[in-house]
Amino acid sequence: MSLTLKPLHDQVIVVTGATSGNGLAIVEEAVRRGAAVVATARNEAALEALRDRLSADGGRIAICVADVSDMAAVELVAAVAVEAFGGFDSWVNNAGTGTYGTLDQVPVADHRRVFDVNYFGVLHGSLAAARHMRGRGGAIINVGSILSDRAIVEQGPYCATKHAVQALTDTLRMELEQEGAGISVTLIKPGAIDTPFPEHARNFMDQPPRLPPPLYAPSVVADAVLFACETPRRTLYAGGGGLLSSLLSRAAPRLSDKIMELVGSVAQQKPEDPGDPARRDNLYAPRVDALRGSQDVHARKSSTVLQAQKLHPAVLLLGVVGAGIAVALSWPKDTSR
Repeated sequence: MSLTLKPLHDQVIVVTGATSGNGLAIVEEAVRRGAAVVATARNEAALEALRDRLSADGGRIAICVADVSDMAAVELVAAVAVEAFGGFDSWVNNAGTGTYGTLDQVPVADHRRVFDVNYFGVLHGSLAAARHMRGRGGAIINVGSILSDRAIVEQGPYCATKHAVQALTDTLRMELEQEGAGISVTLIKPGAIDTPFPEHARNFMDQPPRLPPPLYAPSVVADAVLFACETPRRTLYAGGGGLLSSLLSRAAPRLSDKIMELVGSVAQQKPEDPGDPARRDNLYAPRVDALRGSQDVHARKSSTVLQAQKLHPAVLLLGVVGAGIAVALSWPKDTSR
């Protein structure tokens, strides 16, 4: 079956992690562009408020309270989509959680919880979506991270899950292509995005966490995701800063490690601005949700790198090769031999 995706205004889109950050931006923009949305998250009050607000303006939205770490709950989300709209055309695995601290500081139970949400949540959503869309076509969009490409200190469990999500996404794509399922599978790799993630993450550092600059607005991720709902793409980077970090890691991994060891911790700490205490630590239960973080940061509203990728996928390949050559040429030569 060939890959044919509907125009956005004719689609029903399932979005997990829908009440905060990137998920909220995706839901709002999808509804604004005419799509019907099934929004799911753990925060029932926030879901109901979102539904009431968007439906009051004529938006088509259904909600389902679910923790994506629970396969049965995810299957219920699919059932709600069928009941409300007759099915769905795109499924966006966006829900995520995290911790700050060294691997030793973070309890093993919390490591497992991050995997339950970030990896198994994506697996559950991907399986449910694929079962529904086989033979009908559609798109599965997984929200990974630039940390799918490299690791960062203080976020070991999160980095590990995003590496796993990349492997899962690639495997899913191959298997669905092999059987001719007609389902597009895309991995979105955001850089640092101004969401409540630093406040929501469980923190074991001795300072409040933050995301290192440059930051981008959640609308950049929404733009990438909704483009992938209509246009088959393997990978989309949301934010040029994140892409540069990934390229440097590939071209000069040891240099990247050393930079991370020197500045990685302090770049992720903001002692003078801890953010809203009502949002802190949603690892096991929802906290106050919002579109943006409450810390005082500057976030770019657009990404030239993303727009270039939307023109043609080869643009990203050329950028990767060009940047790799530039780094290699600038690297000191070993004259000892």
